[in-house]
Amino acid sequence: MSRRRKAEPLATIARKPFSARLWPRSLAFRVIAFSTIWAILTLVVIFTLITTLYRQASERGFDSLLSAHLFNLIGSVGISENGALTGAPDLGDLRFSEPNSGWYWSVEPASEGVHGEIHSSSMTTSVLSPPVAEVPFNANFQRSYATEGIEGEELEVFESEFVLDAKNRAARFRVMGNHTELEQEIASFQRRLLTYLSLFGVGMIAINAIAILIGLQPLRRVRNALAMVREGTAQRLDGRFPAEIEPLANETNALIENNKRIVERSRTQVGNLAHSLKTPLAVLLNEGRALGGAKGQLIAEQAASMQKQVDHYLQRARVAAQRDSVVYRTPVAPLVQRMVRVLQKLKPETSLTLSLPAAEIIFGGEREDLEELLGNLLDNALKWAKGAVAVSVAPISAKDGAGANMFEIAIEDDGPGIPEDKAREALKRGRRLDETKPGTGLGLAIVADLVNEYGGALALERSAMGGLKAVVRLRSLQ
Repeated sequence: MSRRRKAEPLATIARKPFSARLWPRSLAFRVIAFSTIWAILTLVVIFTLITTLYRQASERGFDSLLSAHLFNLIGSVGISENGALTGAPDLGDLRFSEPNSGWYWSVEPASEGVHGEIHSSSMTTSVLSPPVAEVPFNANFQRSYATEGIEGEELEVFESEFVLDAKNRAARFRVMGNHTELEQEIASFQRRLLTYLSLFGVGMIAINAIAILIGLQPLRRVRNALAMVREGTAQRLDGRFPAEIEPLANETNALIENNKRIVERSRTQVGNLAHSLKTPLAVLLNEGRALGGAKGQLIAEQAASMQKQVDHYLQRARVAAQRDSVVYRTPVAPLVQRMVRVLQKLKPETSLTLSLPAAEIIFGGEREDLEELLGNLLDNALKWAKGAVAVSVAPISAKDGAGANMFEIAIEDDGPGIPEDKAREALKRGRRLDETKPGTGLGLAIVADLVNEYGGALALERSAMGGLKAVVRLRSLQ
């Protein structure tokens, strides 16, 4: 039988490990979350690695280009006899011709006897550079440093001082490239790479999640198969399962078969006990009645009491043996209709009305138990009714406070009813509130035991018809 899960106290929740409170219990969620985190970390590492390599390669290419332009510039400039710088360098890059493009070159005197200055047409004004002493030359008499361009852009400067003739007259050669352009190009590459990697990551995560869900599909099949067994629509877990899950399915099927064997063995033992006690008790009862007198009456009364007790406890043992079985399902409407028709024929003077829901209700238990329960309640109602008995069956929705998968059977009459203070007394074994009526006093007690064994609820209320209203709530499978 299904049981409601009780709310856990805060102290219990606090004692749980942090990981148990952080991670949901879904295996699919955990695997997908772990793979997603791993994919994101991997893509971040790939993004960082690619952008770092791209930046290094771009900066090396940028420096190589400036160095090549510098050597080309040195080879294109000379000096006249009077010390004037001469030449018309063409570095083959149109950016050196665009005004304020951030790409400049210049040649300046670096020793006495040299005069004049030549520069690229892109340089409309002088470009300030750090003092010569701040950046030393390397072994090749070159140095590089950053400075600010005409329009505030960052420039990378490659500079060299070169002797132009035998008189040791030297000039300072500078080639400047727009480093801001390089940074913008790198940033543009990073944005494109981030976009592509994001799209790839989303696709990869989606495909990975689909693959995981498909991979876990056999577990859902096992769960559905177990639900069908629990509801009684199947006797075992059928179907082909993967090699990792097949042992679980086989063990579950073995457990179901073992459960059925235990139930059948218990029923057999209960039946054997009932059969073995029936004859001796009947003999004692008959002998007591035949003996007569006070002793005979005492023997008969005690034998009858023993017979009641045996019947009662055998009934409870039988129900307890099969209450947790996973293969029983009983349609409620046909059974109730049949019992109402039979009892209507037995007591035609009493009006019996029946109300059934449109939807089918399946009782999660054995047919004989539901018959026993209804039979006792109907017999009690017909015994006390003045002229009318009403029977109704209805499902219970979750909003009614009883939880889902429950249904209700209400049997009421127009008899005298039971006072509220006597309702508990009526449910005790062998207790009869009115000794003038025939019966053993076990009817309502048996009903209460059956309902309790199935995890249901029994309530005795005042009926709108004036008599007793017995309300039984039991678990349904639909």
